[in-house]
Amino acid sequence: MEPVFVLTAEMFSLIVLPILIFCSRIIDVSLSTLRIIFVSKGMKHLSPLIGFFEVLIWLLAIGQIMQNLTNWVNYIAYAGGFATGTYVGLWIESKLAMGNLVVRVITKKNPSELVKFLRSDGYRATVIDAMGGGGPSKIVLTIVKRKDLKEIVGTIKKFNPRAFYSVEDVRSVSNGNFPGNKRSYRNHLYRNNLRRIRTKRKGK
Repeated sequence: MEPVFVLTAEMFSLIVLPILIFCSRIIDVSLSTLRIIFVSKGMKHLSPLIGFFEVLIWLLAIGQIMQNLTNWVNYIAYAGGFATGTYVGLWIESKLAMGNLVVRVITKKNPSELVKFLRSDGYRATVIDAMGGGGPSKIVLTIVKRKDLKEIVGTIKKFNPRAFYSVEDVRSVSNGNFPGNKRSYRNHLYRNNLRRIRTKRKGK
């Protein structure tokens, strides 16, 4: 006869309950992180819905803690779930890559090549004359999707590796104009621009 596994009250209190509390905290803290991000993005319909489930799960977890105050393992599970949930929430948000960003590029070099590339790729770019500590400079402003930030930063470094740039969140954009599906044309233009830049450098 095969042995039958029996879940005792002590095993439930020391093993199963802490695991449930740990997992509940991961879920509710992850939801809390996403809710705060969605609020900052102005998503007023989704944020309350997430907040409802966040608080509901938190009440279930804290209720079990209050009923088992003598079990120190629950406290470890609660704190560990909070820390892990924070990490998971930020990881999920980074994968979603939601929202828009303003990229500000400050350079002493002529940014015409960079501006031409951005505009040909569908982005709006504005150039402003500025005066820095080292003399006259140019400021290039453009609004990009967050998911495209890595590609835009790579483009900036290709055109001018020494350019200074900053990135800020944008809550909303009026009459936003973002590139569509132009990847093949963009890659072709990008290679041509890089080839032209290398030719100019060799000619110096």
